[in-house]
Amino acid sequence: MKNNVAAALNDGFSEPIRDALWGHIYLTCELESLTRCGAFIRLYRIAQLGPASLTYPGGTHTRAAHSLGVYYITRRLLANLASRGAAWLTATGIRSMLCAALLHDIGHFPYAHSLKELPLASHEALAGRIIRAEPVRSLVGKTGADPDLTAAVVDTDIDGKDFGGELVFYRKLLSGCLDPDKLDYLNRDARFCGVPYGAQDVDFILSTLIPHEKRGVDIESKGITGVESLLFSKYLMYRTVYWHHSVRCATTMVKKALLSGLNEQIIMPWELYNLDDEGLFSLLAAREHPLFEMALRVRSGQLFTTAVEIPFDEALFSGVDDIKNRVHHEMALAAFLRKRGAENITGKDIVLDVPECFSFETELFVHDKDCVFKQCGSVFSGETAAAFVKTLRIMRVFVDQPYKNSVKSIPVEEYLNLFQELAGG
Repeated sequence: MKNNVAAALNDGFSEPIRDALWGHIYLTCELESLTRCGAFIRLYRIAQLGPASLTYPGGTHTRAAHSLGVYYITRRLLANLASRGAAWLTATGIRSMLCAALLHDIGHFPYAHSLKELPLASHEALAGRIIRAEPVRSLVGKTGADPDLTAAVVDTDIDGKDFGGELVFYRKLLSGCLDPDKLDYLNRDARFCGVPYGAQDVDFILSTLIPHEKRGVDIESKGITGVESLLFSKYLMYRTVYWHHSVRCATTMVKKALLSGLNEQIIMPWELYNLDDEGLFSLLAAREHPLFEMALRVRSGQLFTTAVEIPFDEALFSGVDDIKNRVHHEMALAAFLRKRGAENITGKDIVLDVPECFSFETELFVHDKDCVFKQCGSVFSGETAAAFVKTLRIMRVFVDQPYKNSVKSIPVEEYLNLFQELAGG
């Protein structure tokens, strides 16, 4: 390990922060100062899992705690890769990557992913802006990092040609199959929600990684089980926590209220940036709109009830998942339900939820087998991963509680016919 690289990873890390998951996390004085700036302190007021605490009362940990955990794993990861031949690492690059890990969620929206899919700037783009602006820019610079490189690691839309291959490497580390983000949030979310599914053997996983300048990391074949464990954990955490029906309902109710406010320009996009959880609900409470009460009900735990659950089939329901069509589809659902006995139900009494498409990353390269992970004999072949995603993508219709008895007897086949009609135009 080069002396300057070793110093970037080891010198001055004298400031401990006690973490419930990882124990002592050590920062330099300059990094510790970065965690005291207003933009980072805001993350202490954003729950990592948003409405999940309505179902899992222990899940009240914050974005700040998660960010510190990502930083902790990133420092360990860089030390491991530096010792295993990552000769392209520089002291400035290492400090920039550490800052990127610490600040990767600094632009995150409040209330978990309730604002996802809305016509807003991405939280990565917002993070990039915050990092390049004062006072964060100067604070990042004092750590020995390059603020522009730090921002470019987080926001991949930033043109990073001036930073060459080192930027590519850091971007792959921060967002990949075995990235520090996943290794922290799966462990942390499982711990605080009281479920066993997310626990990962981080020590073993890190020991199997091999640095690659363009791919970020490869793994040794002995690490295949570690990757399988992570992918199974991701599946189980989505199934039991992240996409639990109550979490989906709460998220969708807030999303519907905000989408209506944005469409009618009662709320402007920039007003939703840099808010914390309480600030979001305070904003909605201060504005007049008939749907904002729906979001405020979520804060007090008054959720809609499930009317129907249908596995989402892209071939049958193409376009139904497009949020731009959401209001039209909910109005059609209201008309459909009125004809079947739910008297007086309207679009404001219904929310349609279609979870976004996502993937299980199976392109990780297995060094000693000279093939990608999905081709190495793992149970996570491409077909299996696709089947897991299909199992998770459940389309749901939620209705307000007074209509619970009116809708529960409607056959699923009638909903299927309606959604196929909606998909057709």
